[in-house]
Amino acid sequence: MIFRTGIRVTEKNKKITHRAKFSLKCFVNGEKVERDLDSSRSLIEFIRLDLGLKGTKEGCGEGECGACLVLVDGKAVNSCLMMAVQLQGKRLITIEGLKGRDGGLHPLQKTFMEEGAVQCGFCTPGLIIASEALLKENPHATVEDIKRGLTGNLCRCTGYEKVISAVEKAKTDI
Repeated sequence: MIFRTGIRVTEKNKKITHRAKFSLKCFVNGEKVERDLDSSRSLIEFIRLDLGLKGTKEGCGEGECGACLVLVDGKAVNSCLMMAVQLQGKRLITIEGLKGRDGGLHPLQKTFMEEGAVQCGFCTPGLIIASEALLKENPHATVEDIKRGLTGNLCRCTGYEKVISAVEKAKTDI
């Protein structure tokens, strides 16, 4: 049981321990955010529970599947492996913050739909974030570059061919 005061009663020994609080200041999807958080809060918990942004998914919780990818200062990171306190002073972009130049859908979001690269949708946010990071770093990525860039993302539905096609198609619009 955790009390609002930051005191935690553990089931194991029923001891009361104090948990450190942290004042986080960062930018999330272009908006300034200031929150007091438990210093043990993971980035995925901060995104989903504190900010209410549900597009970022938690798959494995071990950094193996890529479902929880977000951009931190332009770099793709597994939010299940990063602590929220590490976001101090940084810029976070989640799938909700990825927009096209006109403020609408991002080119990758459009091409994923057009190419049929979205099936169950669980892995889609992570795949799109990984693709965005790849194309920002390498706008002329080859098919082999795209395959390498998406190796940290697992998808059980698409077989990846449509995903690769969508990323290749989006290259001209990013």
